[in-house]
Amino acid sequence: MSNLSDRVSYLKGLAEGLKLDTEKSEGKLIEKILEVLTDITAEIDSIREDHDDLSSYVEAIDNDLSDLEDVVLEDDDFEDEDEDEDDEDEDDSVVEYTCPHCGEEMTFEVDSFDFDEDYLCPNCHQPLFPETPDEE
Repeated sequence: MSNLSDRVSYLKGLAEGLKLDTEKSEGKLIEKILEVLTDITAEIDSIREDHDDLSSYVEAIDNDLSDLEDVVLEDDDFEDEDEDEDDEDEDDSVVEYTCPHCGEEMTFEVDSFDFDEDYLCPNCHQPLFPETPDEE
């Protein structure tokens, strides 16, 4: 019971202790005022209960939303890490090389590079990897 309910009950007790004549207008007025105060107190108690229920519900929604944000943001972070790893993998799978004859820069994909093939520079058409006497 709220403090307000206690106070209204106290007022009712005082009115009963005064033994007001409810046949007279003053007694009727006080009786009706006490009835209205009792109704107002009951309505306020009901509103407080509804407010507490709504507060609990909003708190539960907030917790669920926080969990959802954690999952979504974690997935975004994971995707960003994947993209970074993909970029690193791409960088690792490509080798830059400069032609020893003309200085033309080019790139080769490591996965598709064939060591047995003779590569020619697209600019000067000279062998990119000339054989050294030790290799013959």
